[in-house]
Amino acid sequence: MSCLSRPAPPALLIQPLARADEESCASLAVRLQQFLSRAGFGARRKCEALIAQGRVTVNGQVARLGTVVRPGDEVRLDGQLVHALQPKVYVALNKPVGYASDRSDPTAKTMFELVDLPIRLFGVGRLDKDSDGLILLTNDGDFAYRLTHPRFEHEKEYRVVVEGVPDDASLERWRRGVKLPGETRPTAPCRVEITGVARQGGQPRATLRVIMHEGRKRQIRRTAALLGYPVISLTRVRIGTVTLEGLKSGQWRYLSAAEVAQLLESASGQV
Repeated sequence: MSCLSRPAPPALLIQPLARADEESCASLAVRLQQFLSRAGFGARRKCEALIAQGRVTVNGQVARLGTVVRPGDEVRLDGQLVHALQPKVYVALNKPVGYASDRSDPTAKTMFELVDLPIRLFGVGRLDKDSDGLILLTNDGDFAYRLTHPRFEHEKEYRVVVEGVPDDASLERWRRGVKLPGETRPTAPCRVEITGVARQGGQPRATLRVIMHEGRKRQIRRTAALLGYPVISLTRVRIGTVTLEGLKSGQWRYLSAAEVAQLLESASGQV
């Protein structure tokens, strides 16, 4: 379920633009993908894909990559008017199992239903429907880009329960990186350790701590299956310095200004 009461917004993060700021921004022409990103439609790469698919028009004409938006231009996505320059919002959500982290399936429950804000947000990265835990949401495309592009190497920590108990050789293969089916390059090195072993129905299962920088689709599940230890449950517990502490399943909170700054600062150090 969502928060019982909406968290109070940090004043520095989502206050409306002052009139002087609006006039200053209105005097600038920007590339269309940047305009869309500011309006909350995803990181720049996703917005470029929307343009390439022919779904965006500017002043009634289908836009192309490289189109520049100027004050007074009318921008529409799938026929709907796009309003830019929304206040920037940064949210941490404890996503439950069963909620999708994107809007690709119109029939699926999504994590956006849990965050009752009047601003269109998108997820920073992904978290599988079958997985739970920490995911960030925002309408700041540049922030999302810095947290998801591999070169910035943000740490993500997971608590993973698998069938069986991985032996030392399997753990070492996982740490060094494996070549997953259908991919040409191995996964990046990561940290993996066993934090507990239990039995259920007479069968052993291990709890693992996995810390990684990559974010390939279902990477942990695919790696564990390849090594012979299928995943039972997977929970993301940390992204950079942000953790799940204080968030029950389905609850969310605003990131503090300090948390946003720390995430951006660590990303800037990798440029």
